[in-house]
Amino acid sequence: MNITELARKLKTSTQELREKIPQLGFDVGEKAIQVDDKIAEKIIQVWKDYQEQEKLKSISQKIEIQDQLKEKKAEAKADQPPVSLPKVITVNDLADRLNLSVVKVISELMRNGIMATINDNIDFETAAIIVEDLGFRVTEQSLEEKKIRKINAKDLIAQHLDQNLSSKTPVVTIMGHIDHGKTTLLDAIRKTHVTQSEQGGITQHISAYQVEKKNKLITFIDTPGHAAFKKMRSRGGTIADIAILIVAAEEGLKPQTMESIKIIQEENLMMLVAINKVDKPEANVDQVKKQLSEINLTPEDWGGKTICVPISAKTGQGIDDLLDMILLIVDMEKEKIMADPNGPVLGTIIEAHLDKNEGPQAIVLIQSGTLKKNDIVLVNQGSGKIKSLKLTNGQEIEQALPGTPVKILGLKNTPQAGDILEKIDDKKDLKKRKKIKQQETFEQILSIKNKTTEESSDRINLNLVLKADVMGSLEAVEEAINKLEHPKIKINIIKRGLGQINETDILRAEVKHGHVFGFNTQISTSADLLAKNKNIPVKNFGIIYELIDEIKDCMNKLIQPEFKTIETGQLKVLKIFRQEAKQTILGGQVVSGKIEKGNRCLILRDQKEIGLGKVSKIQKSQQDIPQANAGEECGLQFEGKTQIQPDDILRAFKEVEQEKNTIQ
Repeated sequence: MNITELARKLKTSTQELREKIPQLGFDVGEKAIQVDDKIAEKIIQVWKDYQEQEKLKSISQKIEIQDQLKEKKAEAKADQPPVSLPKVITVNDLADRLNLSVVKVISELMRNGIMATINDNIDFETAAIIVEDLGFRVTEQSLEEKKIRKINAKDLIAQHLDQNLSSKTPVVTIMGHIDHGKTTLLDAIRKTHVTQSEQGGITQHISAYQVEKKNKLITFIDTPGHAAFKKMRSRGGTIADIAILIVAAEEGLKPQTMESIKIIQEENLMMLVAINKVDKPEANVDQVKKQLSEINLTPEDWGGKTICVPISAKTGQGIDDLLDMILLIVDMEKEKIMADPNGPVLGTIIEAHLDKNEGPQAIVLIQSGTLKKNDIVLVNQGSGKIKSLKLTNGQEIEQALPGTPVKILGLKNTPQAGDILEKIDDKKDLKKRKKIKQQETFEQILSIKNKTTEESSDRINLNLVLKADVMGSLEAVEEAINKLEHPKIKINIIKRGLGQINETDILRAEVKHGHVFGFNTQISTSADLLAKNKNIPVKNFGIIYELIDEIKDCMNKLIQPEFKTIETGQLKVLKIFRQEAKQTILGGQVVSGKIEKGNRCLILRDQKEIGLGKVSKIQKSQQDIPQANAGEECGLQFEGKTQIQPDDILRAFKEVEQEKNTIQ
């Protein structure tokens, strides 16, 4: 074989081959042109071994170099203080903490298969890996170091109790069971007819109003009574000073009544009971007082401390007495109804929605300080400059004192009901607070994501897109949906939002094979057309329990039937007529129950299971029959590989569909 040809086969140069041949133990001469074919074959074999050894040597050298680098990194880590990381951090902040360029950190993330931009959040585990790879030690930030916690307005106000306090407008919340007359009472107080504008006569928004009595203002907060609105009722209790517990005189205490009492007591609110509908013939005020006494809320006229005022919101009876009693409580407990008008501006979002003309709008109850036009405020992760302040009656004002509910314009994002509004004086502080809130929100999302990942994936998914008119409604719908549980169905809210249903909502539902539900909202013309073309189910509701009932129906349709196996009877084999590899023709007698065509059968011999098969045909008097009953003899065509013998027992079974475990 020509030495040049041999070099080509070995994928090397002729010069390198000539140099290596002596090292491999062959003597062919330094200037040889030809190599004996047998020697060439041996060179090829030895060359392969040589190449493997060279590869191993190269890998060994690389490992040695990597070990040396790791040792150097370890030594460097030992000399550096550990990098403290929170549960969530932006790529930019991580680069700052490591004193490295953002490009370097992003490159390291990409090497680990993570595509992230400068403002993206990464969790602690991901950040820790990157930091370790970059040669740093890591420790998780302590709770004290984070200084991040859930806050509400009361917590923040409590930090400034040593300030100059003065009397403020009292905030009164009306709480109680559905249809006991909360909104009708407010109607009577405000001389309006809000109830008539509510779907089904049920209040489904939380709202705030001010009324004047004896030249004194009182702020009222209306909270829904339906069970789905527990979260909203709880919010009403949190921000109020006084609670009116309304109880229908003909019905007495009900589930939401008891729940409201619990909230009132937990929030340590001053309380009076309005016993409503006393104009009805079946009204029983004493029965209501008896029920109150049984739960340690003994009325004043029964020797207790609970103030009870009989009223009729429909006729107006007792309304003035109720307002006078509120003012009396305010006068007696005035040291408890105070705020600092010059302190930090804090408030709670009562309601919020997105207006197509004016953008995000919110009703906020000021609880401390004085909110003014042009103030810079922070709500959750969003900020804004107050462009307009309006009282709930529409009157434009320049400032809002503690206890005043106002409609505000100027927020960049639509907040959620229950969010805390804060006035921010310093732009640097605004940036810092935004970052803290962003991190806190991401942690919540991460927690939910992790929890979802841990859940079993063997359930059927019902994907929903939810749109509502205002945030409070959206919250209430979500809370009600979260209570719908079934071991076989998992509800996923894949998109939520405020305003009308649009094309994006339809496309999201199409991708996830979901349903689109609206609550007190509408669907755009283009979205409606798209939904029909894509065959995406879209439904709008004005009453929450009708929406929930529809979701229950969707869940029930997804529930697959379940079957249970029951024994139908037993047959004793008397004779084998023909036996093939997968089929047996036999005769037998039904000794118990019945044998049906299609039954699966266990084959028993000496009371031990030896096989399994199926009854494909039953005959009697050479006629096909659907079943043979106890005591009857019959012929069977039996499908199965087991070799059946006389005296074997065929134990027959069938599957029976069970009643579906539906959601009621």
